[in-house]
Amino acid sequence: MPRQPVSHPALISAVEGTLADFLACQIAALDAVDPALGGFARTARDLVMAGGKRLRPTFAYWGWRGVAGAAEPVEAVLPALGALELMHTFALVHDDLMDESDTRRGRPTAHRLFAAQHGDKFGGSAAILVGDLCLVWADQLLARTALPATALLEVRARYDRMRVEAIAGQYLDVLGETDPGSWSVERALLVARHKTASYTVQWPLGFGLALAGGDSRLEEAYRDYGLAVGEAFQLRDDLLGVYGDPAITGKPAADDLRTGKPTTLLMLAHQLATPEQRAELSSPLPTDLAGAVNPAEGSGELIARRARIITETGAPARVEEMIRARVAEGVAALTGAPIHPDARTALIELATTATCRPA
Repeated sequence: MPRQPVSHPALISAVEGTLADFLACQIAALDAVDPALGGFARTARDLVMAGGKRLRPTFAYWGWRGVAGAAEPVEAVLPALGALELMHTFALVHDDLMDESDTRRGRPTAHRLFAAQHGDKFGGSAAILVGDLCLVWADQLLARTALPATALLEVRARYDRMRVEAIAGQYLDVLGETDPGSWSVERALLVARHKTASYTVQWPLGFGLALAGGDSRLEEAYRDYGLAVGEAFQLRDDLLGVYGDPAITGKPAADDLRTGKPTTLLMLAHQLATPEQRAELSSPLPTDLAGAVNPAEGSGELIARRARIITETGAPARVEEMIRARVAEGVAALTGAPIHPDARTALIELATTATCRPA
């Protein structure tokens, strides 16, 4: 009787089990050097295991299953799937530090955890090192994937491309915050494509394809689906960055407005705003002596007002239209592609569930 594809909860459980076993060994090795290093490694482990949607391993799994079919055991590729989650933790830890975010997944961010021990400078330095450690761990875990050397080289090539694009997108994201006046909708979408779409959907799918030995007939379908659904995912994140409920998103409310991040939503709002609305959206928020937004001077009320102005411009409705169009485009990309039926069904469902997250 053929083996059934792993269901989503079972897949997450299998990936997390692989991560837990791997991280236990890494912690033991660092503990043996110095107890402080063991504590450092445990903090990194806790950040990795703190929940999350596990989207990258999920997309990679279905990219692999689309070629491998329902009967292929998943155990051989679990280290590769887990490596994507370690790489994701690296990106989150560094992103949170750059954005000066206080929470992630409903818990204090890495730099805040370490700052509580020895102050802000230590917190930032330790967070960088935690992110770096997770990236090294990702490489180590990927190397444990039970594939022929030539196949693993192709997997590694896609993994490397994914990392380069994610870092390039992050740089553009930081650059945009320094000069939002020169940004545009088109450039915001370019950031979304590289920072999020490529490493959340597009390259994990291609990564999974390589894990299965590749299939040139699926390259274009996976690429088109990945870019469309990945952009829709980031556009939803743009909306949540302004209107999301921290109890659900696990991140502070209106973080994007506080940092002045020139997202597609904000760029559309500027484009659609009246001159008066545009002037208000562009005015600086009150800051303290260190340059951080100062809630004591009423910045919370100003941020709430900006969120209302953005709604009045019609930009959120426009972004919702863009999300729907991209989801439809992604689903259409799978039509006629020679993909296993179970994987096609799962990817169509993921196109919706990954981009329709509650606020």
